[in-house]
Amino acid sequence: MAPSANGQTVGRRLPVESAFTRVEDARHRLPRLFGRRDLVVLGLGVMIGSGIFSISGNQAALTAGPAVILSFVIAAIVCLLAAACYAELSSTIPVSGSAYTFSYVTFGEMWAWLVGWALVLELVTAAAIVARVWSAYALATLDGFGITLPENVAQYFGPTAKVNLVAPLLLLLLTAMVVTGTKLSARVLTVVVAAKVAVILLVIVVGATHINWDNYTPFVPIARAAPATASPTLFSWIVDSSFGTFGTMGIFTAASTIVFAYIGFDLIATASEDARNPRKTVPQGMLLGVGAVTILYIAMAVVLVGMRPYGQLAGSAPVSSALSAVGVGWAAKVVNLGALLALMTVIMVVLIGQSRVLFNMGRDGLLPKSLGRVSRVYSSPARAAGVAGLAAVALTLYPSVLQLEELLVIGALFCFAFCAVGVLRLRRTEPDLERGFRVPLVPLVPLLSLGATVWLMLNLKTSTWAKFGIWMALGLAIYGLYGRWHSRLANEDSWEFDIGDTDPGTGGLQAVRQEPERTGELKAIRTPQQNPQKPTRGKHMRN
Repeated sequence: MAPSANGQTVGRRLPVESAFTRVEDARHRLPRLFGRRDLVVLGLGVMIGSGIFSISGNQAALTAGPAVILSFVIAAIVCLLAAACYAELSSTIPVSGSAYTFSYVTFGEMWAWLVGWALVLELVTAAAIVARVWSAYALATLDGFGITLPENVAQYFGPTAKVNLVAPLLLLLLTAMVVTGTKLSARVLTVVVAAKVAVILLVIVVGATHINWDNYTPFVPIARAAPATASPTLFSWIVDSSFGTFGTMGIFTAASTIVFAYIGFDLIATASEDARNPRKTVPQGMLLGVGAVTILYIAMAVVLVGMRPYGQLAGSAPVSSALSAVGVGWAAKVVNLGALLALMTVIMVVLIGQSRVLFNMGRDGLLPKSLGRVSRVYSSPARAAGVAGLAAVALTLYPSVLQLEELLVIGALFCFAFCAVGVLRLRRTEPDLERGFRVPLVPLVPLLSLGATVWLMLNLKTSTWAKFGIWMALGLAIYGLYGRWHSRLANEDSWEFDIGDTDPGTGGLQAVRQEPERTGELKAIRTPQQNPQKPTRGKHMRN
């Protein structure tokens, strides 16, 4: 039967029951491997990365000064509010796909496609950028141990090198790890995350003994005019005024970029289908991860700004440079090693999240359905993981990829906004659905989350908005030409995977884990509200 587009595209919503039955009745479903501890590690693995080892110093030096500490606090508040909304939705609809699946159930297919397309932008850009930053820290680590590479070799390590060969090789290696099974990835992540948390604690403790209190003044530097060639923020463009850098607006501008450091908790939701008892473990892992990272980030920002004048914190490795400047060279070497581990886990978790988004979109027919298959050999969505890795490799070859940093931020904030509205809409349309976690003070918290998210988006550059608009327009074209017609929801009666389409993989390896027969499958459980009717007759008329 030829593909069709039955029903209205915009209003074609995925029923809640279908979101569960597509998982539980599917031939291609993911094994449940992650517990609460694994999910916390997953979140820490991606949140503790280039945000703390690179962005913090650069935003202090170029945008906010010592007040970058407040920028971290503002970004933390925004992400905590968003995490609460994500936690409720992921406990209500605990299947892979994160904001994409939530939007499919809540708003409709076309909106879900836009959210999924924004997720693709966020995750591919994150993997490509972090791989470039990793190559810079690799060179700094070698230099710190007295290993000097020949100039004709070192030129391929630079984050802004026209030809960077280290970043693509790293991406290919980590993609292979993700393709061969998430259980192996989870074990590696646990060890590496423990190591990099220890490194951050070491920096906080050692750096605290070298704080110069004069470095905190002026805490909020006087605002400076932006260079004539600089792209204004959307807010300054709307009000027809250039706020420049530093000052009060510099705090918010820095916070918009620093959100990048917290991005990662939303990826926990993409692993809902991999999790045991996801209605409980996913919200717990998400909120615990954001809380732990918030404490570490703010403490790290306080110490970093105190060790060195903010104007000297710019560079590719500001944390290790600050430690070297105060005479703690041995700690700088440890930080460089920790940064290598941190950035490597960021890429790994991002690739895991990206593979889950592509897997779900393929299973729904909005992308080729071959992406919605689980490898029989590796028990993982190997094809989706491979596509995610190759897309990141292609982007990291772009010499100016570091200038696309705000693109992944705007993609994440776009999804945050949809989740905030989604909580309110689902409370109204599906009030009886079981929720493992409920956002307190509804509608206040979701509205605060939406308002804070929109405000940070307004503080992103107009050039970022232009690129984001082009990306979304491209996504709409792909949806109109392919997704709309091949959607599983539009062709539900004729949709069926070909017999024997399970990916046989290659080689003679066995699956990472043999899945036992499932008991207690996830379902859309409804608990009707108890509204006992009051008697309509007086006591003297009751039987």
